[in-house]
Amino acid sequence: MIHFSKLIRQGQGLAPALLKRAASITLDWDVRQKSRFESTDSAGRQVGVFLQRGQVVRGGDVLVGEDGSLLKVVAADQAVLRITHCTAHGTPFDLTRAAYHLGNRHVPIELQADHLKIEPDHVLADMLRAMHLIVNEVHERFEPENGAYGEHGGGHHHGHGHGHDDAHGHDHHSHAHHDHGHDKSNVPQPHVHGPHCDHDHSHAHGHDKPQA
Repeated sequence: MIHFSKLIRQGQGLAPALLKRAASITLDWDVRQKSRFESTDSAGRQVGVFLQRGQVVRGGDVLVGEDGSLLKVVAADQAVLRITHCTAHGTPFDLTRAAYHLGNRHVPIELQADHLKIEPDHVLADMLRAMHLIVNEVHERFEPENGAYGEHGGGHHHGHGHGHDDAHGHDHHSHAHHDHGHDKSNVPQPHVHGPHCDHDHSHAHGHDKPQA
C-alpha cells in the first residue's frame, strides 16, 4: 500500500504533463470529508491517505505519495437533493431562506447561484417543499461549503486567503446555532398554508419533476 500524506489544492503549480500521466481516484463526499481513508486508484493500487486532522479532499485536488507519485482526486457522482426555487409560487430569495434553515440544522450544503444541494433526507425534503421550493433527487458531484471555522483555503473553490485568528475577538462559542433562547421575531418564516391561502395546493406538489 502506498501512503499519501500531502495535498496540493487543485494541483496548483504542477505541470499539466505530470497531471496527465498521474493515476486518479474517484471518491464520494462521505469519503473525501475524512482525513484518513483507504481506497483503490485507477491503476489498481491500494492507497492509504493520511492527512492532517480536519483536512477534506475536494475534486481536482492532487495527493502526493511517499514514493513521489501523484494521485488526482475526482469527485464521484452521488445521490443528492437539488433544490431550486419555484417560479410560480416563490422567488430566488427562497433559496436564501432555505440555506438559513438548513444551516441552523448544521446540514452540509453546496451553494450555487441558482440552486442548493444537500444529501438525501426525506424530512428536510418535505420541509423545503412546504417552503415552495422544488426538490429533486439527482446524481451529481457534491462539494459542500466548509464551516465558518473550517479549514482555511479549503472551502468550495474560494479560499479567502486571510487567516482569522483569535486576536479579532471572535468567540467560537458565542455563535452556537441553537433555536432556544433567541428572539425569532425577525427570522424569515416559511409560508404556511391556511384556509384563506390563494395558492393552489396541487402545485406541491409537483415540486419533484425530473431534471432535464
